[in-house]
Amino acid sequence: MEFILIDMKAKTIFIIITTALLTAFLFLNSDQVSFNFIVVNDVQVSKLIVIGVCILIGFVLGFLVGRPRKTISTYDTEIEKGYAGNTENKSGLSDEDRDYIS
Repeated sequence: MEFILIDMKAKTIFIIITTALLTAFLFLNSDQVSFNFIVVNDVQVSKLIVIGVCILIGFVLGFLVGRPRKTISTYDTEIEKGYAGNTENKSGLSDEDRDYIS
């Protein structure tokens, strides 16, 4: 049986270690704390739940902010405006340039 970690990438190992440390941190902080919500005061909640919800909100916000923006893959608006295939600019070209483009 070969050593399995040789085939693992650094990103995968980092995710596993981070998840293990996060899990240990959450379970070590499981005592009750007084938490003040906007509408309700002094609710006894486990630190595990408070920290877990904050981490979950952070991951969701990080995903939403970090995802790539949509890119335009077509030039339909330029075709509608008449930019693509515009032959007016070709009249200012020399014969050599027209032969090169054609």
